[in-house]
Amino acid sequence: MHWYARVWIPDPEEVWKSAELLKDYKPGDKVLQLRLEDGKDLEYCLDPKTKELPPLRNPDILVGENDLTALSYLHEPAVLHNLKVRFIDSKLIYTYCGIVLVAINPYEQLPIYGEDIINAYSGQNMGDMDPHIFAVAEEAYKQMARDERNQSIIVSGESGAGKTVSAKYAMRYFATVSGSASEANVEEKVLASNPIMESIGNAKTTRNDNSSRFGKYIEIGFDKRYRIIGANMRTYLLEKSRVVFQAEEERNYHIFYQLCASAALPEFKTLRLGNANSFHYTRQGGSPVIDGVDDAKEMVNTRHACTLLGISDSYQMGIFYILAGILHLGNVEFAPRDSDSCAVPHDPLTIFCDLMGVEYEEMAHWLCHRKLVTATETYIKPISRLHAINARDALAKHIYANLFNWIVDHVNKALHSTVKQHSFIGVLDIYGFETFEINSFEQFCINYANEKLQQQFNMHVFKLEQEEYMKEQIPWTLIDFYDNQPCINLIEAKMGVLDLLDEECKMPKGSDDTWAQKLYNTHLNKCTLFEKPRLSNKAFIIKHFADKVEYQCEGFLEKNKDTVYEEQIKVLKSSKFKLLPELFQDEEKVISPTSATSSGRVLLSRTPVKPAKAKPGQTSKEHKKTVGHQNETKDGCSSSQIVKVLNLYTPVNEFEERVLVSFIRTIQLRLRDRKDSPQLLMDAKHIFPVTFPFNPSSLALETIQIPASLGLGFISRV
Repeated sequence: MHWYARVWIPDPEEVWKSAELLKDYKPGDKVLQLRLEDGKDLEYCLDPKTKELPPLRNPDILVGENDLTALSYLHEPAVLHNLKVRFIDSKLIYTYCGIVLVAINPYEQLPIYGEDIINAYSGQNMGDMDPHIFAVAEEAYKQMARDERNQSIIVSGESGAGKTVSAKYAMRYFATVSGSASEANVEEKVLASNPIMESIGNAKTTRNDNSSRFGKYIEIGFDKRYRIIGANMRTYLLEKSRVVFQAEEERNYHIFYQLCASAALPEFKTLRLGNANSFHYTRQGGSPVIDGVDDAKEMVNTRHACTLLGISDSYQMGIFYILAGILHLGNVEFAPRDSDSCAVPHDPLTIFCDLMGVEYEEMAHWLCHRKLVTATETYIKPISRLHAINARDALAKHIYANLFNWIVDHVNKALHSTVKQHSFIGVLDIYGFETFEINSFEQFCINYANEKLQQQFNMHVFKLEQEEYMKEQIPWTLIDFYDNQPCINLIEAKMGVLDLLDEECKMPKGSDDTWAQKLYNTHLNKCTLFEKPRLSNKAFIIKHFADKVEYQCEGFLEKNKDTVYEEQIKVLKSSKFKLLPELFQDEEKVISPTSATSSGRVLLSRTPVKPAKAKPGQTSKEHKKTVGHQNETKDGCSSSQIVKVLNLYTPVNEFEERVLVSFIRTIQLRLRDRKDSPQLLMDAKHIFPVTFPFNPSSLALETIQIPASLGLGFISRV
């Protein structure tokens, strides 16, 4: 009996369908005679240009393998079919692909994460047990101890794939197998950070009831005996716009609904809360309740976790006062006086001011006016109703972002160890790739970050591995993989999307519409990854590694500038309550625009500072060196100091000092053999702002204010 080959053919409904050849293929054939699994015969026409044959199906004996690299044919239909067979037939959600663990979200609780399972994986080799997140965690723990090298686990995937839960299970594994070096239950504190961060950083989206709306990188520290001694968390790209706007069927951050659900508690009476539908900032999505979630019970968990991490009851109430204040601020409306001015009604601004401990008259005045300072005079200018609403929302976002950072700082203080850290394992849980009905600045930043992560994945799984094979002269057929560098260039290179956006933000009459036109003029028909929608002049399409995404230009400039008026912040700083001024004490000078943008790029102060006097024999030209150049002469910099430099000098506006690529390379080489080798590649944010080609700034180092609190004294002026 003659057996013919089996192949996969594309299908509009099932994506791929299996079929068997009825007749051997001969070179030059234009049609394949196939029989589908349901017995139906068909003629499959080959593409006349490429003449590409359909992918071959793996033999049945290999289907269901727990490692995709064991398959004879490794292509899209083979991967999808293998994962489907394991998930549907055997209820197995985990599959290996070499060192990568592929996980399918079952959207239900599975009994495979108990302490008995943790103990079963402890001490075992990765290939000896069934694929599991615990096997990956064990491998990282074992390699850290055996090779004395720090490890990192990157958890990536699209929105709703289960990244946050996977990261939590990895952390739980380390906490269980390592034990703590003290009686203070450090591992319990590390795990307690999860409910706090989820309450203030997670929200319901159309894809996921508990979607992380920020990126998180947590380093779990170990002593010489590889017991947990503490942890440190870094956060990225908090979606601030969610505080003031939610799309249909979405929610604001969980903490607001937890507060509203607990409004009847005696200690919360002074917050003057109602249900979530009482507030503009929590009712826009029209979906205030999540099935199966008790927000009042979740509030108990959040408060318990805060207590465990040493955030006192008085500070907790301070946090709740500020959160309730944000909700009342969202209900503040403005009555137009004329086209250029407005007034604010008494309520609910009074409640906001009472909760914040600030003067009503001052806040009412600066919500409807702004100060303009020229070289010779200062003007107080009324603002229109629309500008007042935008300023109100910007203020709410700014307060929330600062409160979020304050909580992260306090969580880090609670997790900090006085014992010297010997090694660490990092867990990166960052946004998944996103595409919604309407995609704006937030999705653009998220997808940009994912492009960078994908590039890291390509580097480690393909490029570096294949280079190693070639170096060792192992016979090897090079795998042709998708290189997403052209997409990254489209976004971040000179005259790229971000560059044009920053330029438009500096224009006196810059607008979303003129920015869109500049994008079309620069990239349309010149870059294959950039398209213009047929029926819109206010949107653009980027072909990302995962999918095509259409972005609406409306709001990009406003979100990138993130304008907060200085006088409003001054009013908040004068609060009679202890916590509120604390939120803003690290801000050197609040300007308009202020703070870091959602993309993590930091604005420098525009305040003119008198240049320092030159030392005798020193020319003014010597002052014009870049920050990177200044540091290349310093041998004693630690990696943490370098990270601070990269964080500080990544501004958007025209007064900027850029970090040279050569500087990063020099530092990496210099610290290559040291235990505190810099995490420059790990933390993508720190290498985003590097610009090609380098253009020296006209701003000298001595004219930049460097806050003493940052401990950057090692940047001496030569």
